[in-house]
Amino acid sequence: MRKLIFLAVFPAFLFSCSNLKQTTENKATPSLKLISSIEIPFEETFQNTKVGGLSGIDYDAKNDLYYLICDDRSVFNDSRFYTAKINLSEDKIKSIDFQNVTYLKDEIGNSYGNWNNSPTTSADPEDMRYNPKTNSLIWSSEGARVITAEKEVLQNPSLNFMDLKGDFLGNVTVPENLKMQQLEKGPRNNGTLEGITFDKKYKNIYTNIEEPLFEDGEQANTSKGGLIRFYQFDAKTKKNTAQFGYQLEPIAREPNPKGTFAVNGVSAIQYYGKNQLLVVERSYSTGTQACTVKVFLCDLKKATNVKNYPTLQNQKLELTSKKLVLNMDDLGIFIDNIEGLTFGPKLANGNPSIIFVSDNNFSDKQKTQVLMFELVK
Repeated sequence: MRKLIFLAVFPAFLFSCSNLKQTTENKATPSLKLISSIEIPFEETFQNTKVGGLSGIDYDAKNDLYYLICDDRSVFNDSRFYTAKINLSEDKIKSIDFQNVTYLKDEIGNSYGNWNNSPTTSADPEDMRYNPKTNSLIWSSEGARVITAEKEVLQNPSLNFMDLKGDFLGNVTVPENLKMQQLEKGPRNNGTLEGITFDKKYKNIYTNIEEPLFEDGEQANTSKGGLIRFYQFDAKTKKNTAQFGYQLEPIAREPNPKGTFAVNGVSAIQYYGKNQLLVVERSYSTGTQACTVKVFLCDLKKATNVKNYPTLQNQKLELTSKKLVLNMDDLGIFIDNIEGLTFGPKLANGNPSIIFVSDNNFSDKQKTQVLMFELVK
């Protein structure tokens, strides 16, 4: 949910606007052209579950099948994911046919608990990716950091491996700076592991936190963006091998009333090419129903590995570069809470498609949108 503010805000960092241009201007920047969209009705149900909260999507090209994870904390129905067919006609979305619903299982084979009455046994699913080499899935849970007079919940975020039946297969080793704490150190509540993507050969997993760690500085506001981290894990050893700093944009709009809730963060990522990710920043402000969603091409090549940096503040380092690919405000249509993206099938002209999905938060005031773009390199 943000804009590029570099030297003026963080003078100690070893980068500048000119350096940023040098890291990207010699590489072709893709463009995205909207070619189709469809809305899943709020009242949609499938196999006795409420369809909504779709916060991640991935495409199995071999079987022309989509995996969609739901961020239900077992409140409406047990935590779950769906498989679906997205039917196209002349490169346009004709319909979405849900095929199956699968429930997520914990380490001992149980369904995750209901957040309202058993928060410590619940999960907060955010994204999911399919690995065709192992015929398995990986999904992220944001965990929770709730400290009030009434209750305390400290639940670490996690990246979990499972089979296609939803059975738990293991998880990655979470680095210390992703562990929830009572003190204002580590992740913020509802600002942790949001996006996941594999590299081309499925050797590395990339994930991101949505908002800054406490020790990395303030959250974004309407004047400046915060600093978040991307995390790289070895898919085989399941260990964290690198971390990279990333500059968020400022919040796009002043909230109304002033001082009420507003946020900007990275809601999804997609591997694009060697050392490159497509990054979705989604900004929301009270008083404006639509979100401002921007897609950037991010390059990790020259970024400092900050894995051993206790903070990103007052450090000499180089952040990942970023270049704007698309501001969805320019589409002239309503855009909701985009939280997932995936490469889809090739189009008739040979160009790749990219599909985005929005999370309606199970609210009748929001929409579940599926947007299909042509990627022009």
